[in-house]
Amino acid sequence: MVEYKVAETSIVTDETLERTINEWVSQGWEFERIQFAMYEGSKRPGMAFVLFTREVEEE
Repeated sequence: MVEYKVAETSIVTDETLERTINEWVSQGWEFERIQFAMYEGSKRPGMAFVLFTREVEEE
């Protein structure tokens, strides 16, 4: 069975994204993708959702 994890960050910098990815990957999660949320009128993302998965045994 696949388990999902979504980590949300409102500080969207390369350092923050790297730290978030490294933190969850070190806990056994596999990085899947990043989804950015844009604010109207801004060229930079206002938030990022970092998605992870991992296989777990079914009970």
